[in-house]
Amino acid sequence: MIYSKIKAVFYAPFFILSVLLVFLAFCFTRSQHEIWQIRQKWAKLQGFIFGFDYELEGEFEQEASMILMNHQSMLDIIALEALYPKNLAWIAKKELKELPIFKYAMIKPKLLCIDRKNPRDLVRILKEAKQRLDEGRVLAIFPEGTRSKSDKMLKFQSGAKILNEKLNLKIQPILIVDSSKILDSKSFSVKSGTLKLICLPLVDANDEHWLENTRKQMQERLEQERSKIK
Repeated sequence: MIYSKIKAVFYAPFFILSVLLVFLAFCFTRSQHEIWQIRQKWAKLQGFIFGFDYELEGEFEQEASMILMNHQSMLDIIALEALYPKNLAWIAKKELKELPIFKYAMIKPKLLCIDRKNPRDLVRILKEAKQRLDEGRVLAIFPEGTRSKSDKMLKFQSGAKILNEKLNLKIQPILIVDSSKILDSKSFSVKSGTLKLICLPLVDANDEHWLENTRKQMQERLEQERSKIK
């Protein structure tokens, strides 16, 4: 534990510096493809410098127009940015955009921020999400809405379901197995290790309860993976 906290002390300034360098690189390009390449290289660098690796089970579906993942750590975003073969358009809560460091990070790569307390904001989000899809990008969302701090996933919010109803998406769930055990901002610790990601099949969105059933499937699979480790 002490070693992981010492490692975090060294990781924090490097992380901040690397983010600032990414922002600087963004200033010199307007190409979304180049911005995506910068993001991908940045994410891969995090794993290389601090000794965490990835294990991918299954395959990313080429047909998918939206992926949804469980969420425990900043490492979830780093992992998908490093591994996913297409330019992701992340959908985040509005509160993140109010933080200065995140505001610029979201504007330049044309990421989406949703105001969950304002139902009228849905019209804007749907319009922008459609634009990202037309650009060949894939929507990415954490349906829990925030990081889970326990072994149980939080209830999935309705945002993913609404987006699907309006945009007729092909949705792939991706299970991330306990990322907070490697990178945990709450306890301020960084450990070496291998983060496992499991690509599940496309969901049957014709099922009225697909969102709830997807959460149940992901939770059951997560518990299976944890039982293998014990």
